[in-house]
Amino acid sequence: MKPKILLVEDDTSLGFIVSDQLKGDGYDVTLCSDGLEGFKRFNEESFHMCIFDVMMPKKDGFTLAKDVRKVNADIPILFLTAKSMTEDKVEGFNVGGDDYLTKPFSSEELSARVKALLKRVDVGNEESDGKEILGKYTYDTANFLLTGPDFEKKLTKKEAQILKMLCKFKNQVLPREIVLNGVWGQDDYFVGRSLDVFITKLRKYLGNDPDVEIENIHGIGFKLVVK
Repeated sequence: MKPKILLVEDDTSLGFIVSDQLKGDGYDVTLCSDGLEGFKRFNEESFHMCIFDVMMPKKDGFTLAKDVRKVNADIPILFLTAKSMTEDKVEGFNVGGDDYLTKPFSSEELSARVKALLKRVDVGNEESDGKEILGKYTYDTANFLLTGPDFEKKLTKKEAQILKMLCKFKNQVLPREIVLNGVWGQDDYFVGRSLDVFITKLRKYLGNDPDVEIENIHGIGFKLVVK
């Protein structure tokens, strides 16, 4: 299985160059051009490593890394940046980065740093078999299928994304802005109302098991409680 890398770089030319090099090194690369798109793709797919430019529109690399760390504390993150000041590097490590590559850099150095970071990732061992057990329900994350006793529901893409994120935070608080940015790529009033509608639908689907509940955590977000 090829290691999957999420590359987020707003410089189109550099993005294609780095992507082509990584593909040539044997990696499966998803290229995004800004931080919002990057975080959305991060929540749609599974990756083994992230490479983020620091200076980007809509959501900078440090902010993107903070959001990723709220969802996944272990995935390796490599920053690409024109900044070489020590305080900038320190900030990168403080927000959850694992390594820092200053532009311009050689292809050999990029390959070496990516290889070193991926050594700690077991690429052949997926995080799960794609099945989540929620009380009486089984959720097939790959096929968007929620099943239970005398119940089967094919979820829409957004329903599936939201439930998958809730499952990642099972019995923990999932911040509302993480869901909005991860599923819609933005956080405003109108998509917030849409999120509430989808949460209501998911509560209805899970309503036959009293031991499974999506709680509202006022002013913060949601919690998928599985007793």
